[in-house]
Amino acid sequence: MLTGKQKRFLRSQAHNLSPIFQVGKGGVNDAMIKQIGEALEVRELVKISILQNCEEDKQEVAEALAKGTRAELVQLIGLMVVLYKPSKNNKRIELPKASRA
Repeated sequence: MLTGKQKRFLRSQAHNLSPIFQVGKGGVNDAMIKQIGEALEVRELVKISILQNCEEDKQEVAEALAKGTRAELVQLIGLMVVLYKPSKNNKRIELPKASRA
């Protein structure tokens, strides 16, 4: 699980990203989850937009994407989903250390 500090860091990293996937009328499917999973392996942080014509609830879409790709849901803002999953082979993002309370 990500800490608040780590999520804030990832949100700042994702701010300038363009969405590379769109969830439309068909909703979330296996092929989309596979593609997003592959993109996460390469990029670690991806932005996905949910189109206006998507019939599923945006919260359910975000959770389905996170669960399907085994990624962390960093943010759901408006119709934009940000997912993070540390890469096995292409580690790029260095998270801030979790501070001890």
